[in-house]
Amino acid sequence: MMERMTQHTPDRAPDHFADLRLRVGTDPANAAMTAQGWQPLFTGSPSARVLLVGQAPGRRAQEANVPWSDPSGDRLVRWLGITRETFHDPERFAILPMDFYYPGRAGSGDAPPRRGFAATWHPPVLERLTEVRLTILVGGYAQRHYLGDRARPTLTETVRAWRDYAPDIVPIVHPSGLNARWHAVNPWFEAEVVPVLPGLVARALAA
Repeated sequence: MMERMTQHTPDRAPDHFADLRLRVGTDPANAAMTAQGWQPLFTGSPSARVLLVGQAPGRRAQEANVPWSDPSGDRLVRWLGITRETFHDPERFAILPMDFYYPGRAGSGDAPPRRGFAATWHPPVLERLTEVRLTILVGGYAQRHYLGDRARPTLTETVRAWRDYAPDIVPIVHPSGLNARWHAVNPWFEAEVVPVLPGLVARALAA
């Protein structure tokens, strides 16, 4: 399984963030993660046209060193209307979680990203992402951080108001299976938002 997931990442793609990755990995705040052999998990390049901001890597993604290499990622890729190869091509997609490390478990799911991590480490990544045409904000943490006062009081309200942010920004719900109840209560997301995502992504990649 690990080999199958790892093959999605282009082996010969240059790491445009090697220096920054080293800085993140040697930060004392990340010592516990580095001690486990984990690498800070984010991808991209100056030519990336789509930026996907999520929550934090799951354990499977962290151990495979491949972002979104789980069923949630499979669902997300389907929503975006692209292949895994495109999704994991750093020359086209930048994947920037709110925390670059698996945060551990909390209750029925993963713990939230660490407070303040994105404020520290996102700016030096973003300053190199000069060609982004579309930003997809996955989940409440990313939406509150990047939309600020423009975010609605709840995730549901923010996602439902996606037209107010499009076509440059699109807020979506996390594709986790744990959100099955949310989807049952909010069928409009699959009916109204998911169908437009492939077109927005294709337009950004072709720009």
